[in-house]
Parts: sequence; C-alpha cells; structure tokens
Amino acid sequence: MIDIGLSKMALIGVVALIVIGPEKLPRVARTVGTLLGKAQRYVSDVKAEVNRSMELDELKKMKDTVENAARDVQQSVQTSASEFERDWAEATDMASTPLQEPPSVVPAYRHPGKNWRLKRGTTPQWYKARSGVRTKAQSGAARVARFRPQKFQ
Repeated sequence: MIDIGLSKMALIGVVALIVIGPEKLPRVARTVGTLLGKAQRYVSDVKAEVNRSMELDELKKMKDTVENAARDVQQSVQTSASEFERDWAEATDMASTPLQEPPSVVPAYRHPGKNWRLKRGTTPQWYKARSGVRTKAQSGAARVARFRPQKFQ
C-alpha cells in the first residue's frame, strides 16, 4: 500500500485548497469520500466472492472424497453380501439334501367373526381426560356463559 503520513496529507490538503478553492473544497471532499467508500465496498465484495469460491472448491473436494468413500463402502457391502448369499446357499443345500421337507399346509379360510354390536378401538376416558380431548359438545353461548366472570355480590 501507499505510505501516506500526516505531513503528506497536510501537503495534499494545502494543494487542494489552493487549486480548488475554499468554496468548492467541502463538496469535492464529500465526493472523494463517497468514491473512496464505494471503492472500499467493492474491494470487500471482491474479497468475499473470492473467499466464497475458495470455500466452494474445498466443499466440492470434500464432497468428492465422501462420495468416493461411500462408493467404496457400498462395493465392500455388496461383495460381502454376495459372499454371504453364496455361503448361505451352500449351507442350506447341504442341510436340505438329507432331509425331506414336509409339504406346506395352507390353513382354510376362517371368517373373522366380527360382532357389530361390540365397539372396538375406543379410546379410554382416562386417556381423553389426560390429553385434553373434549368428550362433550358445548354450544358457543353455553361456553361463553360458563367462562363469563362472576359478578361481585
């Protein structure tokens, strides 16, 4: 950066006062200040964008490594599963060869025997009271009358 000390700033101010004049100097100083502020904001925005892009690159690299690790785990699980299935098939083939399996018996259809007079699946009153379920319907006027403040006697 440019090394500007107090003496150099004073020299620039004196030259500006002589060249611009005392009447226009405050307006020019304000304009220069706003331009410097805009330049600083622009530089900070560019820095933030560069930082974001660097972080995005790092996140992409991290995502790639995680995806590769997941693929490796999936492949190892698939190979172990295929080995397990092969071992299981061998074990079941050996076990089923000497013994004969009995034929499977399918049970006959049985009507569920529903009784339409019997209520099933009702919620118990103690559960309704505990969870705050209303069990009795009440009209709006009755509810207002119930919760209306009592008159002082």
